Amino acid sequence: MTDLTLSIAMGNYDRTRAIVDGRVKIDGVDPVPMLLSPEEMFFRAFRHQAFDVSELSLSSYSISVARGDAHYVAVPVFLSRAFRHTSVYIRTDRGIERPEDLKGKKIGIAEYQLSANVWVRGILDEDFGIKPSDVTWVRGGMDTPGRPEKINVKLPSDVEVVAAPEGATLNGMLADGDIDGFIGPRWPRCFSEGHPHVGRLFTDSVDAAEDYYRRTQIFPIMHVLGIRRSIAEMHPWLPGALMKGFTQAKVLAQEALQDTSATKVTMPFVEDNLHRAQALMGSDPWTYGVGQNRHVLDRFLDYHHAQGLSPRRVQVDELFHPSTLEAYSL
Repeated sequence: MTDLTLSIAMGNYDRTRAIVDGRVKIDGVDPVPMLLSPEEMFFRAFRHQAFDVSELSLSSYSISVARGDAHYVAVPVFLSRAFRHTSVYIRTDRGIERPEDLKGKKIGIAEYQLSANVWVRGILDEDFGIKPSDVTWVRGGMDTPGRPEKINVKLPSDVEVVAAPEGATLNGMLADGDIDGFIGPRWPRCFSEGHPHVGRLFTDSVDAAEDYYRRTQIFPIMHVLGIRRSIAEMHPWLPGALMKGFTQAKVLAQEALQDTSATKVTMPFVEDNLHRAQALMGSDPWTYGVGQNRHVLDRFLDYHHAQGLSPRRVQVDELFHPSTLEAYSL
């Protein structure tokens, strides 16, 4: 029997590396890996269905499910997760001392629908009373002028989203003080370069995230793995095979991280941070599967619908191929 040749677009992560280098075999699949940035993957996947299997934005995918036009069906492999208290950047010369001070401010965003932005808006609303309508959202490219939403969105009438001026970038506007802040998964270049008036809203983002986790038991999910729906219908064994293979690859990455004989990541304090995360979140902080993550997905889908991105409230089980909602045991 010949293996099924499939293009697989994903990020270059430790948790995907064993798929790329062949240490983990996906049953029945001859993979053609493509290691791409989220921006390129998502644009090509949602605009052109360019890949057989692709990492997908949870937010954009949820929009397509709610509208009934999803070209992909997801597997509960969460290739990107992050506490997004790191994602809110402010001008430090605008009197923004606490989240409540964002009211009435102009905040830059690359796309309104980004999963990171959904989480941040939800947290600002739920924990600090800042509603999306309390802010003017300025949409544009971070370092290149202009950036379209990968899927067109229709937002509530009380949410104001304006385009950045022609030729302007969000990084430049933040550096020059034309906007009061920025929210997004990537830090703005002016912050990384040490601009004297650009900082994070949550100055101790780790403490803020740990407090959030203790209260909610939520480790936010950003991305899922998607299979072109037509391929999944033709090969119903495939979603389970992908779930199995990507889970095995994650286990290998976690085992390497635990090996402290020589650090596998080019970063000091890896062992200390790993111990801190496991003390808070358990031995496997980065879980796959619906069961342990249903409450996380439910919270995201609540936010997503409340923010007007999904025209109806999507249910968790609608997101995933039925064969991945349960697993065998011995």
